[in-house]
Amino acid sequence: MAKEERKKNPTSTKDSPEKKAKKVETKDNSKPAEKAEEENINVLKEQLAAEKDRVLRLSAEFENYKKRNQREIDDFRKFANETIFRRLLTIVDNFERAMLSVAETSDGNGLLEGVTLIHKEILQLFETFNVKLIKAENEPFDPNFHQAVTQEQTDEFPENTVTTVLQKGYLLHDRLIRPAMVVVSKRIEKETEKNKEN
Repeated sequence: MAKEERKKNPTSTKDSPEKKAKKVETKDNSKPAEKAEEENINVLKEQLAAEKDRVLRLSAEFENYKKRNQREIDDFRKFANETIFRRLLTIVDNFERAMLSVAETSDGNGLLEGVTLIHKEILQLFETFNVKLIKAENEPFDPNFHQAVTQEQTDEFPENTVTTVLQKGYLLHDRLIRPAMVVVSKRIEKETEKNKEN
């Protein structure tokens, strides 16, 4: 049986000429495959180098941005109050004029007018920069905005009311920059109440 199969299919044990040719082709094809692989590796290397270059450039740009930003912040800190000081210069000029007028004349009215004008200018400057006066006199004592220096026993005001402002307080926008220093009312204890306690 095996002999008959071999006769029918004589090429089963040996390679046919076509198979031999294919084997030769595959051996020859291995060289172009290696070449293609090398080309792919070279392309990948070029892409990697390009990406490295791009990352380095981005890093350098970011460093420059950080330095530029820091310079701008430093400049802002240095010159943030420039506008206020520019406005204060005119007030200083008026003070100097008032002092000169007092030196030249013995008229006290001129000094009072000069100081009143300067005070008005300062308040206008405050208003420009949203510096607001804290209402305190005759107001209920508020520890968020008022600093009690002492208490005054009185029946003229309800208890815990600001009777006198010793130093005015101010807000910048809505932030407290200085509390008002105040005197706060305290109810007078009557003799009958004291006697009851005793």
